[in-house]
Amino acid sequence: MEQEKGILIVLSGPSGVGKGTVRKAIMKRDDHKLHYSISATTRKPREGERDGVDYFFKSKEEFQRMIQNNELLEWAEYVGNYYGTPVKYVNDTLTEGKDVLLEIEVQGALQVKTHFPEAVFIFLVPPSLAELQERIVNRGTEAEHMVKHRMLAAREEIELMDKYDYVVVNDKVDDACDKIKAIIIAEHLRKERIYYKYKKMLEVE
Repeated sequence: MEQEKGILIVLSGPSGVGKGTVRKAIMKRDDHKLHYSISATTRKPREGERDGVDYFFKSKEEFQRMIQNNELLEWAEYVGNYYGTPVKYVNDTLTEGKDVLLEIEVQGALQVKTHFPEAVFIFLVPPSLAELQERIVNRGTEAEHMVKHRMLAAREEIELMDKYDYVVVNDKVDDACDKIKAIIIAEHLRKERIYYKYKKMLEVE
């Protein structure tokens, strides 16, 4: 029987909403079957982040070479740094019938939508803008002017929510993970993903 392709799940949302925290929590669960596609970035590692685990940390020159060689599914410049998704891993893993999780910035997610419209796009939002600002400040990695810059960018990004398939509020991390798991289960049950199997079955009989 023809191998069913995996589903590409794109988790995105404004900076500071907790995309990385939710992604790590999902990947720590014993019941997930997701394969995380590590993004490349030119930003400096935050405390506790490891190269090849959280991101592929690249110089701007290395990243620009990846762009020129068409090695990225998407890429974007955000607050002075580049972010992008290496394309080979995504294609190979989906072809093997495995689901791939991308955790990327909003600009990148919209690029992926042009290449993979069949992907599942999940927008992670904060309970409020005040809560979002508090999370960015408490992270302690941004100067005051950068916090303001990120908040302005966040407002613009939240307006793009209608480009996504699902919206999940990141109030409690475990609750957000449960909702994302439910979305993935439901997506596997879409008739468009199942019907072809039964059509072939009927043709054989």
